[in-house]
Amino acid sequence: LSSDGQAMYGRYTQELGVYAKEEATRLKESGEKVSQRSRTLEHDNGRCAKCKIGPFRWLRFLISLIGEDWIFFFLLGILMGLTSWAMELGINMLLKGQKWVYGRLDSNGFLQYLGWVGYSVALIVFSAGFTQIVSPQAAGSGISEMKTILRGVLLKEYLTFRTFVAKVISLAFALGSGMPLGKEAPFVHIASLCGALLCKLPVFRGIYENESRYREMLAAACAVGVGCVLAAPVGGVLFSIEVTFTFFAVRSYWRGFFSVTIAAFFFRVLAVWYKDEETVTALFRTHFQVDFPFDLKEMPAFALLGIISGFGGALFVYLNRRIALFIKKQKLFNTFLMKKCLVYPVMVSFLISSLLFPSGFGQFMAGELTQNEALVTLLDNRTWTKDGIAEEFDYIGNARVWMHPQVTVFGTLALFTIMRFWMCALAITMPVPYGAFMPVLVIGAGLGRLVGECMAYWFPEGIHAGHAIYPIVPGGYAVVGAAALSGAVSHSFSTVVMVLELTGQISHLLPALIAVVLANLVAQSLQPSIYDSIIKIKKLPYLPELGWGQHEVYNIRVEDIMVRDVQYITLSCSYRDLLNILMKSRLKALPLLKSAESMILLGSIERTQLQSLLSQQLSCARRLQCIKERGAEAKKLLSTESNPPSNNNSSLQTGPEEGHIQVRGHRRTHALSFTLVDLQITDWEARQLDERVNFNNCKINPALIQLLECTSLHKTYTIFSLLGLDHAYVTRIGRLIGVVSIKELRKAIDGSMTLKGVKVAPPMATFRNSSLSSSQNETTYLQAVRPPEEHVTDAPKHVC
Repeated sequence: LSSDGQAMYGRYTQELGVYAKEEATRLKESGEKVSQRSRTLEHDNGRCAKCKIGPFRWLRFLISLIGEDWIFFFLLGILMGLTSWAMELGINMLLKGQKWVYGRLDSNGFLQYLGWVGYSVALIVFSAGFTQIVSPQAAGSGISEMKTILRGVLLKEYLTFRTFVAKVISLAFALGSGMPLGKEAPFVHIASLCGALLCKLPVFRGIYENESRYREMLAAACAVGVGCVLAAPVGGVLFSIEVTFTFFAVRSYWRGFFSVTIAAFFFRVLAVWYKDEETVTALFRTHFQVDFPFDLKEMPAFALLGIISGFGGALFVYLNRRIALFIKKQKLFNTFLMKKCLVYPVMVSFLISSLLFPSGFGQFMAGELTQNEALVTLLDNRTWTKDGIAEEFDYIGNARVWMHPQVTVFGTLALFTIMRFWMCALAITMPVPYGAFMPVLVIGAGLGRLVGECMAYWFPEGIHAGHAIYPIVPGGYAVVGAAALSGAVSHSFSTVVMVLELTGQISHLLPALIAVVLANLVAQSLQPSIYDSIIKIKKLPYLPELGWGQHEVYNIRVEDIMVRDVQYITLSCSYRDLLNILMKSRLKALPLLKSAESMILLGSIERTQLQSLLSQQLSCARRLQCIKERGAEAKKLLSTESNPPSNNNSSLQTGPEEGHIQVRGHRRTHALSFTLVDLQITDWEARQLDERVNFNNCKINPALIQLLECTSLHKTYTIFSLLGLDHAYVTRIGRLIGVVSIKELRKAIDGSMTLKGVKVAPPMATFRNSSLSSSQNETTYLQAVRPPEEHVTDAPKHVC
């Protein structure tokens, strides 16, 4: 390293440590003063001051004794359990209301149709309208946006109380309409909202003020969302982690499990207390035989079911994205929908509810059943067919809807699966809070049930195992199909654990694992997950996942994708240079260099800090100070004059517009009027802008993440994902040579490299010899470092 580089690094390391110690001491002393002042105010606040201090001190003592995190996540679990139970109660009441309307109008088929369809459309319209009026940020699933927030991007008004109210109420009405929507993904957003609102309480304000702790809290809150809804703590936490995070801190693991256990317990206990359940059991309990649930000969059928689910999951994501993009590309239709935001939900809900009408087309696909009722019947362990014909089983209630005199069970199940498939893909494009996990789970159960019934038809005598004969259990295929399709759509493996927790049995653990693995292999090679697809549709600033088998990510380097024309500032720049660069660029931070010749990177400065420097330099306070100084000089000059001329009216036209000073002499009074005209103000500002910028009162971040130009794309992606970066500077022996942001990284991963703003990867980048030794690399880059005057053309352009 050069002497300048050594001095720079040593000087900044020492100053940073000294500054940290001084800042910690100052904050500690200021905190003690504030606490003493608050205690004094509390004691001086009337007779009841002691009564107010008591509970506060006891709460503080309790938090210090037990731990702030334990109490915080305990309260979060209770709040989420109450919210989940109250929403489930409201949704069930709304669904029963639709059936009540349908049953009361049984005397007239047309009125039945109007009542059925009108009920669904009215609830969807209320949900969409309430969302748009109260908080438009409440629309959507929530997982895609939370992935972006945890990535370090701040979404405006996304974690507010208004959004919480809009999310909960609108979600309840949307699910109560009978549309194929779920509430699992929205509860990830709701849990994050509850955590963010709890952080704003005075007791937990320390979490909200600390950015690192706040992000860890949001991470643990996201893990609570799904588990409390399905009463599946283990699978819910694992699923939330898989679909929300690229890297998850292990220290947040226990927080999520602790809180979701409390939430799931309260959710199920309240159901028992309200007499919806007899005891705390699984949400969709099954009764499969445990001694011989499946035979080894059935494993190919389970594997085939997983492969079919993989293709189905990729097709679902593709279909949903095509529908959303088709609506966006139709400019006239999109403009009309922007003005009339309730037209599209009305159209979609009218179409789906008309097809689900029980006395119409819905009788051929169990349209009368809700999603929970359909899942319960699909998981039944008894076979519905005998020799391809529906058995005259003694089922009562919901199971009878699968029997139709004109259609076989195979046709009913196939029609149910196909129709629900595209209905769900269409329904989740509406501007209402929605989730896709539960509808996809039901569709997968229908697909698995269809395969199970076919196996029961092909093997009517069951599987021979020694002297015993065990019949085929179609309900087991429904369990495997539900786990496989939901895993393929969300690109997660934890659906196995979640489905087994929902059913209360682990008898089909092995076939479910095999099916989910095969489904993910197929789906991940064809399409992104549904949540990453929504991120692309909404164009949120988030890095896509690295696909399997992309070996070029190890051969493409930072030098192939970095932006070389970097905008920067130097220590010797003027305020005019600073003003020009702020007007030309919209960067959140600018690199600070020692000089344009050396290109040594000293740190970065936030845009707000630079704007503050400019405003202070051209502020009214400086104008007043200038006029006072000139007024003092004029007064001094007049006082030194022994015989001023009688006809001399001294006027010094400097100072601010509002300034007016009178100087009284021995014989006459001279009015010094300081009124600036526009031209003089411009001249004064021009002189101020030509001064050199003083960075002493500016916060400079010297601890930058710097990349080498030989860093691979895979390593760069890992650094950005792990640290939540939005940009990183590329240096060569401390000298700035380029910058890489999320935009360039996303283009490189997607393979859509363009000439605008990004250097196109060289043709041989993917075939570059990766066997080059590290010593050869270091020698090459050390030889490339030349004196500043020899490689000025390779340096970034100085725009200041």
